[in-house]
Amino acid sequence: MNVAIGAGAELAGPGTLIAEIRAEGFARIPGAAMARLLGPTGGDPAALDAFAASWERLETDAFMADGGRYRRRRHANFSQGPGIPGIARRNPHCAHFQATVHNTLNGGVDRWFAPVEDAVGESASVLALLDLGRTVADALTPPGAEWFVEMHQFRIEAAAGAPGYPTPEGVHHDGVDVVLIAMLARTNLAGGETLISDDGGRELARFTLLDRLDTALIDDARVMHGVTPVQPADPARPSCRDVLVLTWKRT
Repeated sequence: MNVAIGAGAELAGPGTLIAEIRAEGFARIPGAAMARLLGPTGGDPAALDAFAASWERLETDAFMADGGRYRRRRHANFSQGPGIPGIARRNPHCAHFQATVHNTLNGGVDRWFAPVEDAVGESASVLALLDLGRTVADALTPPGAEWFVEMHQFRIEAAAGAPGYPTPEGVHHDGVDVVLIAMLARTNLAGGETLISDDGGRELARFTLLDRLDTALIDDARVMHGVTPVQPADPARPSCRDVLVLTWKRT
């Protein structure tokens, strides 16, 4: 089973992370190590508090083909590459589309979600995550790639007798090059294990993102990922799972 990078020692930089992904097809990084990778601005606790607070303003996902109302989200897209100044350029808002081969439940249609708030998309934490993710994506691909990046803020809600499904489509590929999944908050939550498998269905790892910025980085062409259902730890209290997903796809 994969051991968390930085769990027992300092993670000096992205080189160790990239080496792990090259070797295994994925890596997971504890939140404290991830905060260090994001630097003193992106990983600043106050900046992360403000970023996490934006999950309170997500809107209901109205495109769930299973009829579920357990998911809230916002979406944005960016471009990164040699000809684009700065860390990233935010593009005009557009629909999110996945082929049915990658999302058998909700794929095959344009899904228009509420846009990520401007201040959130421009925040130091998001820019630091975009910068780190591009470094990883560049290292795993031929030089000079230009990237279409999608940002998804997800909240999965659960109640007694009504579990939430972080990946209702099951273990899957996203149809991109690199996927970053970062925990922002777990509130009164049980379940939500991240599963990594090969295309034959052989389980490669199983772990739970618990703390803020606990992160999984995935080479999407090599391995599949999914998350088990969630339910309230205390059935009498509200329950939710707040996660950021960023994806990089070569254009």
